[in-house]
Amino acid sequence: MYATQALTHLVPLAAEELDKNKVTPGVLGFLVFAALAVGVWALMKSMNRHMGRVNFEEAPDPDAAAAESAEPAEPAADKGRAASPGK
Repeated sequence: MYATQALTHLVPLAAEELDKNKVTPGVLGFLVFAALAVGVWALMKSMNRHMGRVNFEEAPDPDAAAAESAEPAEPAADKGRAASPGK
């Protein structure tokens, strides 16, 4: 006899004893959920610690630096007048 055939004979017996209003995840379900919650908390704490250690300073763009050095140097006052077309 196969195991699936044996289980099909037991299913009607389990259905009579099973009260669908009283089925709960139980202690094992709570422990699994609590372990997941503690794991997520630990990962978030570790991430915050690592993000606090990051010292990020953006390097200047080499293309922009080359473009600025190629343009002739203009006084700041001339740039302001050229930017406003109404004057």
